[in-house]
Amino acid sequence: MRPDVHAFFHEPTNTVTYLVADPATKKAALIDPVLDFEPASGKVWRASIDNVLAETKRLGLTISWILETHAHADHLSGAQPARAATGAPIVIGDHIRDVQHIFAPKFLAEDITDDYEAFDRLVHEGDTLPLGELTIKVLHTPGHTPACVTYVIGDAAFVGDTLFMPDYGTARADFPGGDAASLYRSIRKILALPAQTRVFVGHDYKAPGRDAYAWETSVAAERATNVQVNDAIDEAAFVDARKARDATLAAPRLLLPSLQVNIRGGRLPPADKDGVVRFRIPITDAS
Repeated sequence: MRPDVHAFFHEPTNTVTYLVADPATKKAALIDPVLDFEPASGKVWRASIDNVLAETKRLGLTISWILETHAHADHLSGAQPARAATGAPIVIGDHIRDVQHIFAPKFLAEDITDDYEAFDRLVHEGDTLPLGELTIKVLHTPGHTPACVTYVIGDAAFVGDTLFMPDYGTARADFPGGDAASLYRSIRKILALPAQTRVFVGHDYKAPGRDAYAWETSVAAERATNVQVNDAIDEAAFVDARKARDATLAAPRLLLPSLQVNIRGGRLPPADKDGVVRFRIPITDAS
């Protein structure tokens, strides 16, 4: 079964949002939507979501699910405006609770308790969701974060940040709760899918020597040519290289505001007593 896949690239955050449809029934899933945000002014707007929704209408599709591959650290989720417009439930891996427990105290997010229901449905390894005549299968693929999942829909796998294009490599594993060895094992799980499986990545940054953005590859191509995790690279070599690479990386530009929204299922933090919504930015003294 081959779903129709429509990609929307958000260049300010190098994020790819996917609209994945069953061609027979026109039922669709929206994967990793983006809320536009300008950190210098604090402005948020929904042009990216509106663009996807306009294309959904033009194609005659009905969005049945809003799927998050993980709590992103590089863009604000557009899941809530998408949910408001479509009524579709928001889905994420059940280990999001681990991520909430890590980050809620850092931002004094007292609204996020064990009873806080940020998402409509939490999914586990092996769970399935209907999509018209297709089925969405869930793989738990931690390592980048504890809650990362891959959604397999027909011949297509939506891997979030776990894998990138073969010439770029893989996700980092140095965020709290991340783990390079777990990431390697998750990638091998993805690469155990049939060789012809289409692989759709969550970001692209144009590897050196490549002029255009790209986001579709295959299991066969990843196994043969991924510069960090092809079939010739074992777990120990990957872990050593990944840790060395991660030690050189700066924090994502939108890390702190993104996490405050995304652990809330795409909601902004609650307003302060004066009615103003604010992000909390913990200060690190690097002197």
